[in-house]
Amino acid sequence: MARRLILVEGLPGSGKSTIAKMVSDILIQQGLQVQLFQEGNLDHPADYEGVAFYAAEEFEDLLSTHEACRGILESGATTYHNGYLIPYRKIKEERGQDFPDDVVQEIFSRDIYELPFEQNVDLITAKWRSFAESVLSAPDDSITIFECCFIQNPLTIGLVKCNQSREDNMQYVLDLERITAPLNPLLIYIHQQDIAYTFDKAVKERPKEWSDGFIHYYTNQGLGNSKGYQGIEGTVEVLQARKELETEIYHMLKIDKHWLDNSDYNLVACREELEGILREAF
Repeated sequence: MARRLILVEGLPGSGKSTIAKMVSDILIQQGLQVQLFQEGNLDHPADYEGVAFYAAEEFEDLLSTHEACRGILESGATTYHNGYLIPYRKIKEERGQDFPDDVVQEIFSRDIYELPFEQNVDLITAKWRSFAESVLSAPDDSITIFECCFIQNPLTIGLVKCNQSREDNMQYVLDLERITAPLNPLLIYIHQQDIAYTFDKAVKERPKEWSDGFIHYYTNQGLGNSKGYQGIEGTVEVLQARKELETEIYHMLKIDKHWLDNSDYNLVACREELEGILREAF
């Protein structure tokens, strides 16, 4: 069976973006056709980034409240089952000041990753099914590489935001495994031995706005809030819990997988190991 999908996962700061790009470069050098979708891609084919869901009546209320944006919203939204998907971040990029920030912020409250857990699962798994079907029907054998949306995103809403049960979180990822099985996926999990060091490194290297938002997200809701965690130390506690669950899920998965230790951030060694992994995979 042709391998059509590569999944790169790991905690924040583990090197996912760098490793995903490295995987893409290696495969391109081998003459393979590759599509790389990294975190934050607004056109992600299997996940949602900056997209809100409104039931039909909620969408009508939104239009009535913001008559000045009615045309923008009606032209930008797409129908989905009994409601509408609004790619509000993409609309904001395209329309700028014509799409006011207060409207964007209101729509953000209905972001797919702000919805109740069960509704998020329904929307995301449906998107993954659509992606898998489109790949299987495509005329070429191109390889798609995804960064962080297979394990990280489900656990971000399931564990970090909603504090769902271990079983609920596991089932979410196992459902994605089942959906993607026909694509013969390869999972590369980027391991870091010292989570506190890894997160501290990310905090120092990234903008303060990112770290403030990340810490707030990890400690003011879900697991962090239930435990009373605060600040960087509390965030690391949640990350540790997430890593433990991700490790357990990793060992349960039946797809081809590799545990890549990037604790030393040695890109030369990582590339050598990746080249060996990809030679075997292709």
